[in-house]
Amino acid sequence: MHIWVDADACPAVIKDILFRVAERLQLNVTLVANQLVRVPGSRFIRALQVPAGADAADAEIVARVHSGDIVVTGDIPLAALVLDKGGLPLNPRGEWYTKDTIAQQLSMRAFMEELRGSGVDTGGPAAFSQADSRNFANALDRQLARQRTGR
Repeated sequence: MHIWVDADACPAVIKDILFRVAERLQLNVTLVANQLVRVPGSRFIRALQVPAGADAADAEIVARVHSGDIVVTGDIPLAALVLDKGGLPLNPRGEWYTKDTIAQQLSMRAFMEELRGSGVDTGGPAAFSQADSRNFANALDRQLARQRTGR
């Protein structure tokens, strides 16, 4: 099992949680980004810089992800592609994308883009909070425990 991170927009606190998990459980974590991402020296953690481009990081993650891998992303279209490959997408706020919910999330995303395109101010997501990072850590820990015990 591998943890892939869509690192361009991933909060630093989430990266820190993943770095600790990688060391504690000896799991491979790869941060994929269009820009240089600094990672601690570890045999379990690496950064992969991809060429600049709209979805270059997403395409690289999709090309490398395997069934059962975890992908940390806030990108709903990427999450849908990961689900198609049997991966487990988790957003930085600790919410799992699932086959049951992804279609609705894609529709809502398209609707919000349409509103913004017509000039409606839709605001943005709430500021990332300590509760969000706790939710992420708890969701990740529960999934990793399930995978370790085979449940």
